[in-house]
This record gives sequence, C-alpha cells and structure tokens, in this order.
Amino acid sequence: MATTYLQSDFTGTGSASGAKATYSVWVKAAVKDDRSTIISGRADANNYMKFRFANDSLTFYGNHSSSNNLNIETNRKFRDPSSWYHIVLQVDTTNATETDRVKLFVNGVQETSLANSTYPAQGAPLYLTKEDDVQVGAFNNTEHFDGCMSYFYCIDGTIYAPTVFGETDSTDGMWKIVTDPTVTYGSKGWLIFKNGANLSGSTVSDQSTNSNDWTVATGTITETEDCADNNFSTLSPLTVDTGGAKTYANGNTTATETANSWTSTHSTLMASTGKYYCETKLVSFSGGSASYIGASSAYSIQSKANAGSILGTDTGSVGYYATNGNVDKAGASTAYGASWGAGNIIGTAIDLDNNFIYFSKDGVWQNSGDPTSGATGTGGVALPSGMTGGEFIGFSISPHESVMAVNYGNGYFQTTVITSAGTNASNNGIFEYDVPTGYTALCTKGINT
Repeated sequence: MATTYLQSDFTGTGSASGAKATYSVWVKAAVKDDRSTIISGRADANNYMKFRFANDSLTFYGNHSSSNNLNIETNRKFRDPSSWYHIVLQVDTTNATETDRVKLFVNGVQETSLANSTYPAQGAPLYLTKEDDVQVGAFNNTEHFDGCMSYFYCIDGTIYAPTVFGETDSTDGMWKIVTDPTVTYGSKGWLIFKNGANLSGSTVSDQSTNSNDWTVATGTITETEDCADNNFSTLSPLTVDTGGAKTYANGNTTATETANSWTSTHSTLMASTGKYYCETKLVSFSGGSASYIGASSAYSIQSKANAGSILGTDTGSVGYYATNGNVDKAGASTAYGASWGAGNIIGTAIDLDNNFIYFSKDGVWQNSGDPTSGATGTGGVALPSGMTGGEFIGFSISPHESVMAVNYGNGYFQTTVITSAGTNASNNGIFEYDVPTGYTALCTKGINT
C-alpha cells in the first residue's frame, strides 16, 4: 500500500453503544521501526484510536477527552517480512472486567505478554466504528501501512473468536483462512479485500451486505497474487550488507540505492531443490548503468564478509551485469549476453536440480540459453561451488544508483500491473514473459510442489 490508504464513505454511529466490535485481518507488513497503521478512527485531535505496528510491536492506542486512556502494546516483536499474520482485535468497552475490554490474537493465539496495558474506561466510545473519519492503512492521513492486507472484517456489535475467521490445517498444522465465516456484521460492519472483484478506481466496495464502501484517499490499491494461501517472496529488508544504504517500497518489492555505492538485497524465500523464475525491471538510474541481477546462497547472505556489495564476488553468488552483459561468479567475469538498462525486464531462471542459472532480456534468453535443457545446461551458467550441494539459494539484486522493481509472481512492477501476461503452466504467479516449462514462482505453493 505504501502511502495509499482508504477513507470510510459511510456515515453515522455504529452499534447502539458504539463500544463493541471485532476486527479480523490478514496482513503481510514491511518491516518498519516506526509506525504503520492498520486501522484508525478519529473524531478530533483529542478523541481517536489507532491500531498499528509501532516499533515492530502491535499496539492499540487512543485518547478520549484529551486523556490517554488506551495503550495496549505487545512485548512480542513482529519483524518477519516474509510472513502473513492473522490478527484479531476484540474490543468491548461495556465489559465490567477491565482486562476483557481489549483482547488481541495473532494466528489464533491471544497475546498476553504486554509491554503496556492501559485499558479503556468502561463505556468509552469505540472510534474505529463509531465515528465517520475511519481510515484503513493510515491515521489522520499519516503513519501509512506498507504491505498487503486480505480478508479485512469489521463486525459491529458482536465479539467473535479468532476460530470464526481462521483454523488449524489438519495436514500441516498451519493457521489458515476460513474464507466464508458465518457472521452478523451489524449496521456499520464491513468486509474488504476478500478478492479484487470490488476494487474499482478510487473505490473499494464493501463485500458484506451492508454497502459500507470506501474511497481510495491517495495512491493506488493493487490486487496481488501474494496472499496467506500462497505466500510469495519479497525482497528482504533484514539483509546484512557491507555496502551502501537502500530503501524499500511497495511491500518490499522495490529497492532503491542512489548514494553512488554498491549494495545487495535478496529474496525472503529460498530453496535447495526445484526450478524457479522471477523478473526484475530496472526502473531508473540516477547515474551510470551499473547493477547486477542474480542469485545468492544462504551462507553468502548470512556472512557479512561474503555478502559483499556486488553479486559474483564470492563463491556463493552469481550476477548478470548491466554495463556489459557479462556474468560474474566466484570473482571472475565472463562474456554472456547483452547489456541492459532502465526499462528492461530481466528474467532469471534458476535450476537447482541441475545447478544452472539462466538470464533473459525482455523475453529473449541470453547466450542462446534453454532453461528446459536440464543436465545439459544449454546456454546456462553453472552455479559456483558455494551454491551447490544442497545449499539454500534465493534470487538477489545489486542496485547501484538505481531503482529496481522485482516481480516474484505478484503481477506488478512497483504499482504498474502486468497487462499482457506470459504463459505459466505452474499457475503460480503472473509474469510479463513466458515462464519456462517446469519452472514456478518462488512462493510457498511453488516450493512445496
């Protein structure tokens, strides 16, 4: 969502007391050390509530009549940029028991270890439902949420358990979505982001029966393939790197480095077997045309000394160089394909069953490469020794004075949707160009296939 947020279109109060509701949402949040709002409600500067990540903790914070009477903060930190979390917030300020007025659950388990535990006064208003000025993804037009949201419910006037919205999978023990729970929404209840069918320009329509619709206040809402049922890789902001600073945007799918220095970043998901495909677009260069696209081993990433700033400088990485089209691996550079620059889309296919990597430029496989050639490795680059032998491998980029947008299958470069998708027999992800036969996206369903 980045700086995008929703503003409520509907008016009036919620339930009779305006003090009881259940909120359920699946989120995949970019790692931030400041404030990232899931939902907020505001009557004025002295009367508001906001539910957010703050310094990586989940917090429910608010004021009523100029008095800070609400501050619930978890001790637990939520720093995994690769995970979808199911969050349920129960609020009932009518409850006589103070500690029962707010309950917070993550993946079906109540958060009971709290750094702060100031509960609202009995009968205090619930601004997330009661007032007109409700925002999803922001508080008072600031503190924006960056990441993905799915299946966001507001249940007005009723407290529901997390098991209404999620359940434990009997096969793998993972917490998963209940896609069609039986609930009573109440007059100001709503459901958004169940799917993309109700996204239209500047409007997000309520997918309950209430018609409590929303306006896209700024930016663009995009429907991504990344969801709790099929978690796609993003770039990892947790990467330890000896190089220059970089920033992330669009749910960690865009990396920017403009300080005239080298830096690297890597996929959040990795694999040791299988065949995977992704695409990277050079959005812009602020200087020169020097960047790399390739792959790294887990060891190379985790070792600060070897993570380096440039792909291909150690035995645990390999990179395709923009300036001259060479491939660098294990510290050596070899002629490979065409140079590339801003506007080009580089496809990367990595065959971890046969230990080869292939690169395409705007849909054309370089060096007459054939990613389907198996053990022959026609036109491919043999992975260096540090990337073989069952090592976990992920896609990587080394931006240098550039903005690079990665499509791991979510169907976007930044916020620009792919309009003419190529074929993809795996049915995992949407890409600009044809996915080689036998390859899939780096996502949970792709890895587990």
